[in-house]
Amino acid sequence: MKRWRERLAQTLALAFILVTLASFAYNAATRGRAAPPAGQLYVQAGDVRTRYRVWGTTGSAIVLVHGAFENADMWQPLAEVLAERHVVYALDATGNGYSERRPPYNAAHMGAQLVAFINALHLTRPVIAGHSSGAAIVAEAALLDPQGIGGVAFLDGDALLTGAGQRSPLPYLLLDPYWTSALRLGLRSDWLVRTAYAAICGPRCERLDHAGVDQWRRPFMVEGAEKAMWQMLREGVVGLPTARVAALRALPLPKRVIYGADDPVFSKRSPYETAARIGAPAPTLIPDARHLAVISDPVPVATALEPLTR
Repeated sequence: MKRWRERLAQTLALAFILVTLASFAYNAATRGRAAPPAGQLYVQAGDVRTRYRVWGTTGSAIVLVHGAFENADMWQPLAEVLAERHVVYALDATGNGYSERRPPYNAAHMGAQLVAFINALHLTRPVIAGHSSGAAIVAEAALLDPQGIGGVAFLDGDALLTGAGQRSPLPYLLLDPYWTSALRLGLRSDWLVRTAYAAICGPRCERLDHAGVDQWRRPFMVEGAEKAMWQMLREGVVGLPTARVAALRALPLPKRVIYGADDPVFSKRSPYETAARIGAPAPTLIPDARHLAVISDPVPVATALEPLTR
Protein backbone atom coordinates (compact mmCIF):
# COMPACT_ATOMS: atom_id res chain seq x y z
CA MET A 1 0.00 0.00 0.00
CA LYS A 2 2.83 2.38 0.90
CA ARG A 3 4.60 1.74 -2.41
CA TRP A 4 1.33 2.28 -4.30
CA ARG A 5 0.83 5.63 -2.56
CA GLU A 6 4.37 6.69 -3.39
CA ARG A 7 3.86 5.82 -7.06
CA LEU A 8 0.57 7.70 -7.12
CA ALA A 9 2.21 10.75 -5.57
CA GLN A 10 5.04 10.58 -8.10
CA THR A 11 2.59 10.25 -10.98
CA LEU A 12 0.54 13.21 -9.78
CA ALA A 13 3.66 15.31 -9.29
CA LEU A 14 4.86 14.46 -12.79
CA ALA A 15 1.44 15.26 -14.26
CA PHE A 16 1.42 18.60 -12.42
CA ILE A 17 4.84 19.49 -13.81
CA LEU A 18 3.86 18.51 -17.35
CA VAL A 19 0.57 20.45 -17.22
CA THR A 20 2.35 23.50 -15.82
CA LEU A 21 5.03 23.39 -18.51
CA ALA A 22 2.39 22.91 -21.20
CA SER A 23 0.44 25.85 -19.81
CA PHE A 24 3.48 28.13 -19.86
CA ALA A 25 4.32 26.99 -23.40
CA TYR A 26 0.76 27.58 -24.62
CA ASN A 27 0.63 31.02 -23.02
CA ALA A 28 3.90 31.98 -24.68
CA ALA A 29 2.66 30.75 -28.07
CA THR A 30 -0.57 32.75 -27.77
CA ARG A 31 0.79 35.95 -26.23
CA GLY A 32 0.03 38.03 -29.34
CA ARG A 33 -2.67 40.67 -28.84
CA ALA A 34 -5.50 41.58 -31.20
CA ALA A 35 -6.00 45.16 -32.37
CA PRO A 36 -9.33 47.00 -32.08
CA PRO A 37 -11.20 47.23 -35.39
CA ALA A 38 -10.31 50.28 -37.45
CA GLY A 39 -12.41 53.43 -37.42
CA GLN A 40 -13.46 53.49 -33.77
CA LEU A 41 -14.79 56.67 -32.13
CA TYR A 42 -13.25 57.82 -28.84
CA VAL A 43 -13.86 60.63 -26.38
CA GLN A 44 -12.19 61.46 -23.08
CA ALA A 45 -14.82 60.77 -20.40
CA GLY A 46 -13.37 61.67 -17.03
CA ASP A 47 -10.22 59.60 -16.59
CA VAL A 48 -11.19 57.04 -19.26
CA ARG A 49 -10.53 57.30 -22.98
CA THR A 50 -13.92 55.93 -23.96
CA ARG A 51 -14.87 54.15 -27.14
CA TYR A 52 -18.43 54.69 -28.32
CA ARG A 53 -20.84 54.25 -31.23
CA VAL A 54 -23.59 56.45 -32.65
CA TRP A 55 -26.76 55.68 -34.63
CA GLY A 56 -29.29 58.19 -35.99
CA THR A 57 -29.08 61.90 -36.72
CA THR A 58 -32.22 63.53 -35.30
CA GLY A 59 -34.36 63.34 -32.20
CA SER A 60 -33.65 63.16 -28.49
CA ALA A 61 -30.59 61.34 -27.17
CA ILE A 62 -30.55 57.83 -25.72
CA VAL A 63 -27.40 56.37 -24.17
CA LEU A 64 -27.11 52.58 -23.93
CA VAL A 65 -24.81 50.89 -21.41
CA HIS A 66 -23.85 47.23 -21.71
CA GLY A 67 -23.46 44.66 -18.93
CA ALA A 68 -20.55 42.56 -17.72
CA PHE A 69 -18.22 41.26 -20.43
CA GLU A 70 -20.31 42.90 -23.17
CA ASN A 71 -19.53 45.92 -25.33
CA ALA A 72 -21.21 48.67 -27.36
CA ASP A 73 -21.52 46.51 -30.47
CA MET A 74 -24.17 44.33 -28.81
CA TRP A 75 -26.68 47.20 -29.15
CA GLN A 76 -26.78 47.16 -32.97
CA PRO A 77 -30.27 45.56 -33.36
CA LEU A 78 -31.95 47.78 -30.77
CA ALA A 79 -30.04 50.92 -31.76
CA GLU A 80 -31.11 50.59 -35.39
CA VAL A 81 -34.77 50.56 -34.32
CA LEU A 82 -34.38 53.46 -31.87
CA ALA A 83 -32.38 55.48 -34.42
CA GLU A 84 -35.49 55.94 -36.54
CA ARG A 85 -36.60 58.59 -34.03
CA HIS A 86 -33.59 59.27 -31.81
CA VAL A 87 -29.85 59.78 -31.75
CA VAL A 88 -28.52 56.69 -30.01
CA TYR A 89 -25.16 56.38 -28.27
CA ALA A 90 -23.50 53.30 -26.79
CA LEU A 91 -20.21 53.33 -24.90
CA ASP A 92 -17.76 50.73 -23.63
CA ALA A 93 -17.49 50.91 -19.85
CA THR A 94 -13.91 50.81 -18.63
CA GLY A 95 -12.60 47.25 -18.42
CA ASN A 96 -14.76 46.20 -21.37
CA GLY A 97 -14.79 46.53 -25.13
CA TYR A 98 -12.18 48.90 -26.52
CA SER A 99 -12.24 51.67 -23.93
CA GLU A 100 -9.17 52.38 -21.84
CA ARG A 101 -8.89 49.90 -19.00
CA ARG A 102 -8.57 51.91 -15.83
CA PRO A 103 -9.57 50.39 -12.47
CA PRO A 104 -11.43 50.29 -10.20
CA TYR A 105 -14.03 48.36 -12.16
CA ASN A 106 -17.00 49.21 -9.99
CA ALA A 107 -20.32 51.04 -10.30
CA ALA A 108 -18.97 54.28 -8.81
CA HIS A 109 -16.19 54.56 -11.39
CA MET A 110 -18.30 53.46 -14.35
CA GLY A 111 -21.19 55.67 -13.30
CA ALA A 112 -18.82 58.64 -13.18
CA GLN A 113 -17.51 57.64 -16.62
CA LEU A 114 -21.07 57.68 -17.97
CA VAL A 115 -21.80 61.14 -16.53
CA ALA A 116 -18.51 62.42 -17.96
CA PHE A 117 -19.37 60.84 -21.34
CA ILE A 118 -22.73 62.65 -21.44
CA ASN A 119 -21.03 65.94 -20.56
CA ALA A 120 -18.18 65.44 -23.04
CA LEU A 121 -20.65 64.99 -25.91
CA HIS A 122 -22.85 67.86 -24.63
CA LEU A 123 -25.97 65.69 -24.52
CA THR A 124 -29.10 67.31 -23.08
CA ARG A 125 -30.87 65.15 -20.51
CA PRO A 126 -30.58 61.85 -22.40
CA VAL A 127 -32.47 58.72 -21.47
CA ILE A 128 -29.96 56.19 -20.13
CA ALA A 129 -30.62 52.45 -20.36
CA GLY A 130 -28.44 49.75 -18.85
CA HIS A 131 -28.46 46.05 -19.69
CA SER A 132 -27.83 43.45 -16.96
CA SER A 133 -25.12 44.83 -14.64
CA GLY A 134 -25.19 47.99 -16.76
CA ALA A 135 -28.33 48.80 -14.77
CA ALA A 136 -26.06 49.58 -11.82
CA ILE A 137 -24.02 51.95 -13.98
CA VAL A 138 -27.04 53.95 -15.16
CA ALA A 139 -28.47 53.95 -11.63
CA GLU A 140 -25.25 55.38 -10.25
CA ALA A 141 -25.07 57.99 -13.02
CA ALA A 142 -28.64 59.11 -12.32
CA LEU A 143 -27.86 59.44 -8.62
CA LEU A 144 -24.66 61.37 -9.36
CA ASP A 145 -26.30 63.83 -11.76
CA PRO A 146 -30.11 63.64 -11.67
CA GLN A 147 -30.46 67.06 -13.33
CA GLY A 148 -28.50 65.83 -16.34
CA ILE A 149 -30.59 62.71 -16.97
CA GLY A 150 -33.95 62.52 -18.74
CA GLY A 151 -34.98 58.99 -17.78
CA VAL A 152 -33.64 55.64 -16.59
CA ALA A 153 -34.28 52.11 -17.86
CA PHE A 154 -33.16 48.76 -16.48
CA LEU A 155 -32.99 46.09 -19.16
CA ASP A 156 -32.70 42.56 -17.75
CA GLY A 157 -30.93 43.90 -14.69
CA ASP A 158 -31.66 44.75 -11.06
CA ALA A 159 -28.52 46.87 -10.37
CA LEU A 160 -27.85 44.97 -7.14
CA LEU A 161 -24.71 43.41 -5.74
CA THR A 162 -26.70 40.24 -5.04
CA GLY A 163 -27.84 37.56 -7.49
CA ALA A 164 -25.90 37.99 -10.74
CA GLY A 165 -23.59 40.36 -8.88
CA GLN A 166 -22.14 37.76 -6.53
CA ARG A 167 -18.39 37.39 -6.66
CA SER A 168 -17.05 34.60 -8.79
CA PRO A 169 -15.00 31.88 -7.04
CA LEU A 170 -13.10 31.22 -10.27
CA PRO A 171 -10.15 33.57 -9.56
CA TYR A 172 -9.55 31.76 -6.28
CA LEU A 173 -9.79 28.27 -7.73
CA LEU A 174 -7.80 28.74 -10.91
CA LEU A 175 -4.47 30.56 -10.71
CA ASP A 176 -1.95 31.55 -13.33
CA PRO A 177 -0.63 30.20 -15.62
CA TYR A 178 -3.71 27.94 -15.74
CA TRP A 179 -6.19 30.85 -15.67
CA THR A 180 -4.59 32.43 -18.73
CA SER A 181 -4.51 29.11 -20.57
CA ALA A 182 -8.15 28.35 -19.76
CA LEU A 183 -9.27 31.81 -20.86
CA ARG A 184 -7.41 31.68 -24.15
CA LEU A 185 -8.56 28.15 -24.91
CA GLY A 186 -12.15 29.18 -24.29
CA LEU A 187 -11.92 32.33 -26.39
CA ARG A 188 -10.38 30.46 -29.29
CA SER A 189 -13.25 27.96 -29.37
CA ASP A 190 -15.88 29.18 -31.83
CA TRP A 191 -18.17 26.45 -30.56
CA LEU A 192 -17.93 27.65 -26.95
CA VAL A 193 -18.58 31.29 -27.88
CA ARG A 194 -21.58 30.32 -30.02
CA THR A 195 -22.96 27.96 -27.35
CA ALA A 196 -22.74 30.56 -24.56
CA TYR A 197 -24.35 33.20 -26.77
CA ALA A 198 -27.18 30.91 -27.85
CA ALA A 199 -27.92 29.92 -24.25
CA ILE A 200 -28.48 33.47 -23.05
CA CYS A 201 -29.94 34.91 -26.27
CA GLY A 202 -32.45 32.19 -27.06
CA PRO A 203 -33.87 30.54 -30.18
CA ARG A 204 -34.92 33.80 -31.86
CA CYS A 205 -31.31 34.92 -32.13
CA GLU A 206 -29.48 34.01 -35.31
CA ARG A 207 -26.47 31.74 -35.00
CA LEU A 208 -23.27 33.76 -34.78
CA ASP A 209 -21.29 33.77 -38.00
CA HIS A 210 -17.53 34.33 -38.05
CA ALA A 211 -17.93 38.11 -37.76
CA GLY A 212 -20.38 37.66 -34.88
CA VAL A 213 -17.97 35.44 -32.97
CA ASP A 214 -15.20 37.98 -33.52
CA GLN A 215 -17.45 40.80 -32.27
CA TRP A 216 -17.84 39.07 -28.90
CA ARG A 217 -14.33 37.58 -28.70
CA ARG A 218 -11.97 40.30 -29.92
CA PRO A 219 -12.43 42.72 -26.98
CA PHE A 220 -11.05 40.04 -24.65
CA MET A 221 -7.93 39.68 -26.78
CA VAL A 222 -6.72 43.29 -26.91
CA GLU A 223 -3.89 44.63 -24.79
CA GLY A 224 -4.78 44.72 -21.10
CA ALA A 225 -8.01 42.75 -21.44
CA GLU A 226 -6.87 39.62 -19.59
CA LYS A 227 -5.60 41.56 -16.59
CA ALA A 228 -8.80 43.62 -16.45
CA MET A 229 -11.00 40.52 -16.64
CA TRP A 230 -9.08 38.92 -13.79
CA GLN A 231 -9.58 42.05 -11.69
CA MET A 232 -13.29 42.26 -12.54
CA LEU A 233 -13.86 38.63 -11.60
CA ARG A 234 -12.19 39.22 -8.26
CA GLU A 235 -14.32 42.31 -7.67
CA GLY A 236 -17.57 40.64 -8.73
CA VAL A 237 -20.11 41.72 -11.32
CA VAL A 238 -20.85 45.44 -11.04
CA GLY A 239 -23.69 46.24 -8.65
CA LEU A 240 -24.90 48.59 -5.93
CA PRO A 241 -26.15 48.12 -2.36
CA THR A 242 -29.92 47.79 -2.11
CA ALA A 243 -30.28 51.15 -0.34
CA ARG A 244 -28.33 52.89 -3.09
CA VAL A 245 -30.57 51.44 -5.79
CA ALA A 246 -33.68 52.30 -3.80
CA ALA A 247 -32.54 55.93 -3.68
CA LEU A 248 -33.65 56.16 -7.32
CA ARG A 249 -37.21 56.08 -6.05
CA ALA A 250 -36.90 59.64 -4.73
CA LEU A 251 -35.68 61.06 -8.04
CA PRO A 252 -38.40 62.74 -10.16
CA LEU A 253 -37.30 60.89 -13.28
CA PRO A 254 -39.35 58.57 -15.50
CA LYS A 255 -38.20 54.98 -15.08
CA ARG A 256 -38.82 51.67 -16.80
CA VAL A 257 -37.95 48.04 -16.07
CA ILE A 258 -37.87 45.68 -19.06
CA TYR A 259 -37.03 41.97 -18.85
CA GLY A 260 -37.11 38.93 -21.05
CA ALA A 261 -39.92 36.82 -19.60
CA ASP A 262 -37.66 33.73 -19.68
CA ASP A 263 -34.45 35.42 -18.48
CA PRO A 264 -32.44 32.58 -16.86
CA VAL A 265 -30.19 34.94 -14.90
CA PHE A 266 -32.87 36.39 -12.61
CA SER A 267 -35.85 34.99 -10.75
CA LYS A 268 -39.42 35.49 -11.97
CA ARG A 269 -39.93 37.93 -9.08
CA SER A 270 -36.99 40.13 -9.98
CA PRO A 271 -38.69 42.41 -12.57
CA TYR A 272 -41.52 43.22 -10.15
CA GLU A 273 -39.26 43.70 -7.14
CA THR A 274 -36.93 45.90 -9.18
CA ALA A 275 -39.73 48.12 -10.48
CA ALA A 276 -41.12 48.57 -6.97
CA ARG A 277 -37.66 49.30 -5.57
CA ILE A 278 -36.89 52.16 -7.96
CA GLY A 279 -40.41 53.57 -8.26
CA ALA A 280 -41.07 52.45 -11.83
CA PRO A 281 -44.41 51.33 -13.30
CA ALA A 282 -45.12 47.62 -13.58
CA PRO A 283 -42.33 45.96 -15.57
CA THR A 284 -42.57 45.13 -19.24
CA LEU A 285 -41.94 41.44 -19.90
CA ILE A 286 -40.96 40.38 -23.41
CA PRO A 287 -42.62 36.99 -24.08
CA ASP A 288 -40.28 34.04 -24.68
CA ALA A 289 -37.19 36.30 -24.51
CA ARG A 290 -34.12 35.46 -22.45
CA HIS A 291 -31.30 37.60 -21.05
CA LEU A 292 -30.51 39.30 -24.36
CA ALA A 293 -33.97 40.57 -25.21
CA VAL A 294 -32.28 43.69 -26.60
CA ILE A 295 -30.93 41.46 -29.39
CA SER A 296 -33.69 38.89 -29.84
CA ASP A 297 -36.62 41.34 -29.59
CA PRO A 298 -35.42 44.87 -30.42
CA VAL A 299 -38.82 46.21 -31.55
CA PRO A 300 -40.74 45.36 -28.34
CA VAL A 301 -37.86 46.68 -26.23
CA ALA A 302 -37.75 49.92 -28.24
CA THR A 303 -41.51 50.29 -27.87
CA ALA A 304 -41.21 49.85 -24.11
CA LEU A 305 -38.48 52.51 -23.96
CA GLU A 306 -40.39 55.06 -26.00
CA PRO A 307 -42.47 56.58 -23.13
CA LEU A 308 -39.21 57.66 -21.42
CA THR A 309 -38.34 59.90 -24.36
CA ARG A 310 -41.52 61.98 -24.31
